Amino acid sequence: LKIASSAITFIFLIPYTASLFNGLSRLFRMAFNIDYAVCVVVMAVLTAVYVIVGGYMATAVNDFIQGIVMLVGIVAVIAAVLSQHGGFMQSVIEMSKVESGDLLGGYVSFFGPQPFYLLVVVLLTSLGTWGLPQMVGKFYAIKNEDSIKIGTMISTFFAIIVAGGCYFLGGFGRLFTTQEAVSAQGFDSIVPTMLSGLSNVLIGVVLILVLSASMSTLSSLVLTSSSTLTLDFLGSFKKTSEKRNMLIMRIFVAVFIIISAVIAIVQAKSRVTFIAQLMGISWGALSGAFLAPFLYGLYWKKTSRAGVVASFVFGTVVMIIQLCISLGWISVGGTFLPFIFTNSLYSGVFCMLASLVIVPVVSLLTQKTCPSNTDAMFACYDKTVQVPAKEVLSEN
Repeated sequence: LKIASSAITFIFLIPYTASLFNGLSRLFRMAFNIDYAVCVVVMAVLTAVYVIVGGYMATAVNDFIQGIVMLVGIVAVIAAVLSQHGGFMQSVIEMSKVESGDLLGGYVSFFGPQPFYLLVVVLLTSLGTWGLPQMVGKFYAIKNEDSIKIGTMISTFFAIIVAGGCYFLGGFGRLFTTQEAVSAQGFDSIVPTMLSGLSNVLIGVVLILVLSASMSTLSSLVLTSSSTLTLDFLGSFKKTSEKRNMLIMRIFVAVFIIISAVIAIVQAKSRVTFIAQLMGISWGALSGAFLAPFLYGLYWKKTSRAGVVASFVFGTVVMIIQLCISLGWISVGGTFLPFIFTNSLYSGVFCMLASLVIVPVVSLLTQKTCPSNTDAMFACYDKTVQVPAKEVLSEN
């Protein structure tokens, strides 16, 4: 299972990283009129230096600083973008005039003209994070239980402001483009178009904002993929010294970034033109494979190895099929399958929800394969341990 999970993590974090390179490069091309491929290469080099030289602690400290930049930046960007159309109320009035099929004023309704699609996006970007390896890895850095409470409040506030601000800003995208322009340039051109009317100073703020968010995520992805391949995959075959592991890890960091950058450049010329499609393939496979095993493994003693394997296989196979469909290599027929494989967002959410059913069902059918020491493993939660008071009590 360790080897399989390492392979899944490394392979399917690559499309996610490529999507980040894609978004960053499009924005820099808009701001500085630099060739897309050059932007990708520059971003790749910056990421490699940032991660290889700094390591985990540099990443953690920079994440904190970048988070503050993102909080301030998103508020400034929203205010500046809406001011181009006379402020919030005037922007809402103009949005109500945009045609939305049979629904009058659909783009100013609470859920918009496509509420189901909105639900899919929300599920993928919220529930999906439960199963992402780079998110789970952050829990290993928690100092004590008191830090969990503080972290929960801070992260919730941060998510409401930053993620909520992004959703809010994106809702006004149709004021800055047309369906014809989207058809010609793709959905990824909407945000750069929205920002192109800003002053040079504000565009600089936006670049810092997006660069902060992307570099924070990129560093986490690269560290996760390289460490799992070094420690879990290669470490299963041959034990090496810590110094050698660090060298191998740095090599894999470079390899991972190079592959992601190449995919980002190739992707710009392929049929997969929507950044969210790449993200959906990555998140769908990772969360489809890991979400249910993580969740049930923590809270349900009857989770079996077979259930975990079934989740791994189902999540990866479905998203590989989705990738082939997105590239135009294969097609599916019928009524149900075309709906599931509408795009990688739909199939990604389907993988996550299906895994929540597959793991318990397969586990119940394969109870004999459960390890005999399951109760002993869970018994650690009932033990009483003694630690210094400063480790569990707040400073107050």
